[in-house]
Parts: sequence; structure tokens; C-alpha cells
Amino acid sequence: MRKLELLAPAKNLATGVAAIDHGADAVYIGPPQWGARAAAGNSLADIAELCHYAHQYRAKVYATVNTLLTDDELPQAARLIAQLAEVGTDAVLIQDMRLLALLTSPSSHLSPLSLHASTQADNRTAEKVQWLHEQGIRRAVLARELSVDEVAAIHRQVPPMELEVFVHGALCVSYSGLCYASEHCFGRSANRGECAQFCRMKFDLLDADGKELQHQRHLLSLKDLNLSRQLGQLIEAGAVSFKIEGRLKDVGYVKNVTAAYSQLLDHYIATHPGQYERASLGRCRYSFEPDLNRTFNRGYTTYFVHGRQPSMASFDTPKAIGPFVGHVKKLCGPSFTVAGTAAFANGDGLCFFNARRELEGFRVNRVEGNRLFPQSMPSSLRPGIALYRSNDQAMEHLLAKPTAERKIPVTMTLRATADGFALSMGDREVELPMEHQQAATPQRENIVRQLSRLGGTPYECTAVELQPADFPYFIPSSQLAAMRRMLMLSVESLVLRDFSSVPQLSTKVSQHSTLNTQQKSLNSQPSTPTPLMQCRYCLRHELGYCVKHGGKRPTWREPLTLRLGDGRCFRLEFDCRKCQMNVWSEE
Repeated sequence: MRKLELLAPAKNLATGVAAIDHGADAVYIGPPQWGARAAAGNSLADIAELCHYAHQYRAKVYATVNTLLTDDELPQAARLIAQLAEVGTDAVLIQDMRLLALLTSPSSHLSPLSLHASTQADNRTAEKVQWLHEQGIRRAVLARELSVDEVAAIHRQVPPMELEVFVHGALCVSYSGLCYASEHCFGRSANRGECAQFCRMKFDLLDADGKELQHQRHLLSLKDLNLSRQLGQLIEAGAVSFKIEGRLKDVGYVKNVTAAYSQLLDHYIATHPGQYERASLGRCRYSFEPDLNRTFNRGYTTYFVHGRQPSMASFDTPKAIGPFVGHVKKLCGPSFTVAGTAAFANGDGLCFFNARRELEGFRVNRVEGNRLFPQSMPSSLRPGIALYRSNDQAMEHLLAKPTAERKIPVTMTLRATADGFALSMGDREVELPMEHQQAATPQRENIVRQLSRLGGTPYECTAVELQPADFPYFIPSSQLAAMRRMLMLSVESLVLRDFSSVPQLSTKVSQHSTLNTQQKSLNSQPSTPTPLMQCRYCLRHELGYCVKHGGKRPTWREPLTLRLGDGRCFRLEFDCRKCQMNVWSEE
């Protein structure tokens, strides 16, 4: 059966543990350096602890060393990867392919991990994925812009390669790894984990004559990805890992989104018996109902999963809006009433768009039915305005508590041996030499009670089998408890053994890989003329003026220009042959 993996983000150790508890088959976490999120580094000790916790469920931990490196940093990064192997990390995501030569060198004393090519390596063609496979890369994290059909085509052409796809979270407007806007404008390289969020800023849109077509709007700010309804199609296309974006997201977000997608994966597997199984062990019980609409999002898009779609961007705000909760009905001094069926809670965050199409938010101090008392009454609030809940206080309170329990169901077998008793679980067995004593009363109830006490372990005893079935022997409760503890120690040692051997890389790295990695090897914008951004997203299409896809014929004269509030300008180039928009600096 094909194993399917739900891959969740871990900002830190606590978030990683929560992700495992809520159904993740694997988590990805940033190490102390070079993790593509400068604000989300973690110590090796924390990663080791996370590995130990995850491995109990046969879940995996991937570390992100996915930035471009300077020449001086390459050997340091290789040493870090060796340390990650030592603490139990299962794979490392890399962007800089020059690491391959160091990790597979005959003179290297490193213990290489399984390597995954980060989406930062710009993995969008079968040719690139084939090249990665030839270098010994085990998995390619595909570009977010690919459609189901494109994923399927890559799988057909490179069937041995594991394919990982993003299914949820924030979207970069540029192909990952090919954005130099932050470095160019602010000296903070996105390829070094320091993105300044250039794409979330406000721009004017000007035509070739200087006419302003759009004024101070977030023209490059995409909605968040949500492929919850396309999960089955991606599975059928050949993807094996389904990735939730969000290494800067809080633990509540990770709990909710992970639980939602875990349930979807379980449902798909249940409706396709004998074809698929989860990549880790354990079943989760939740004390809440996961809901993707009740957690941070900028509105949702399916992006290019079924080809180019309208309404990919959120021009009015890059912030979370939340679900619609009703219209303002009437203003009542320091309060107002809401027309709608939503229930509110003290502390809710609400927002609305004012007459200038700007997002305004406020906190609700007190709730009396459908009458709300804001902390400060917004001056631009008017009857008829649509309200959205950007902060769901009830959901936050719920997610702040323990909300899931993950247990691996097991059967324990107790049998009599020639000189005592043996207790087994799966392929692990412990023996206790002792004299057989005939029981004066039936012992089954006490045996089941003692052996089922697996609290504090990942396991849940769902059945106890006795051999012989009538089991006429007496075993003191203390001895039963001792056997149970011995068995659990044996099982834990098996888990540590299974994850102690690190998969070795192929050594067939070509000389080509050290010279031409199909990517830039410097942390700044390339010296040759290159766009600041290369985007499959197209502003012309988003505005409804792409004739190729049924839009209106543009009334403006091109080239178009984006202008920041400080006056800096960026020329747009529409490469219709490639269906790509490039953003160039005019400096």
C-alpha cells in the first residue's frame, strides 16, 4: 500500500509536539541556522527531543537547511547536517545543491541524511526533478504553482522520486527561490531567510503614459492556499506528502489545520481500502471540531491546481479577514447591533472595510446577544457594513487547552511458558521466570486491568489475549506491572533502533552538480540582468484584461509599472508565451 504523509510546520518544540498529537505524519522545523525563516531557529537539543517524541509514532522530523550559502558557510552547514543526523533527524531540506558534493565526498566523515530538495530550489519541471533524482535527492518539494496535471506528468516521468506538494497556507507571488525583491529593496534576502514581505505592500499601478490605473492597493498580495477539496486529486496524481505552510504560525493554527487535514486524509484512505495507509501510527481523538475558516487566513484560493483561476489576490488587505459574521444593523451610542445568526464572545476581533476600502479592526469588550460594545467605537462604522471575525475568541480559548490525544492501538498477549510467563506486543516479547500457581478465582479481569495501564505511553491496549484461553494461573499484580514496564522499555528501544540508522545518499553526484545547480549560489540578486520576481500569477489576468484567457482587451498602453509609496518603481513584463509575469526594477 502507498503511504501518505501529512507534513505540518513546527515553529518550535511545543508546536512540533502539538502537530504530532493532532495527526501529523511528519513535521519540519528550522535548525539554529540557515532555515529559510531567520525568526524560527531551534536548538539541536529541542530537535532531538522532538525526534524522540515523533519516532514513538513512527512519525518523522525534517530539518530545513534551505537557504543559499556563502562559500565560507558551506562546510559549517555540512557539519550542522551531521549534527542533525546524530540527534535523530530523518531528512534535511536543502536549496543550495553545492552541499551535495560535500556530503557525498569519499573523504567526508559526515553521516548524510536523506535529502529533500526544497521548493526554494525551483522544482517545477520533470527535467529538474529528474536531475535531482540523479544526484541522489530522495524527495522534491514541488513549486506551489503547479496544477494537478503537471504534478501527475512529473510523477509519470520520474516515478522513483517522492513528490511533496503544498496544500495549505501562505503563498509567495514569485516562484520560490527566484525572488530578489526583498534583497534589492531592503537588503534582506528571501534566499537567506530574511524576506521583508515586499509582495504584501501597497502599490500604485501606472500605464506607459503615467496614468494611475490603481491607487495604493496590495496588487501582489495573494490569498492563502486551501486545497482541502483537491487532496484526493493530488494523491491520484502521485504526490505522497501534503505540506502545510506556516513555520511562523502559532500552536493554535497548527493544531486546527493539522487536525482538519488529518481527518480528510483518513477519510480518503477509508474510502479507498487496500490502496493507501498513513505514513505513521496512531489515531487521534479531538476535543474540538477542526474548521479551516476559524483560523488565520487571507481568504482562500486553489491557485493553479486546476489551471489559472480568477480572484487569486486580496487587493484590499494582506491581513487576515476571517469569515463573514453579519451586517451592522443599528448604531447605539457606544454599541451597535448586528443582523445575522453568528454568536459572539467577549474579546472577539472584528473588522470591516471602510469607504476608502481600507481594513479597520476593533476588539469587542462586551456582548449582549447581537448587541456589541467595542473597546473603542470605530468612527467609520455605518449601518449596512459587512463585518468579519478576524479573531475568534471562543476558538482561541478552545485551542489553548489540550485538544487531542493520539494513541497507537495494540493487543497484548500473555502466555504461559515452561518456566514462567511471556508478555508480547507485536514482535516484542519479555519473559518472567516464576513458578506456576493455580488461581483460586478467575484472574482475567485483574490481568486485563493491570496490562492495560499504558498511561504516559503512546499506546492504548485495545485487547488482551490469554494463552491458554482459560488461563488458570495466578500472577501477583506487582509482577504483571513489572512485565508491562519491561515490555514498554523493550518497545521503546525498538523505536530508537529503527530510527538510528540514517539512510545513505547515492554517491553518483556528477561534476555538473558542483558547477551548475540550476539556481543562483549567491545571496544577492544575480549580476546578470534578471527580474526581481518571476511569477505565474499575472496582474493583467487578475484585473480581467488577459485576452488569452477570455478577458477584456486592455485599454492602457504598456509597459505597466508598480510604484511603492516612497516613489520607487518596478516595470511589469508580461511573457504570454510562458504565461508568466516578470517584475523588473527601474533603478
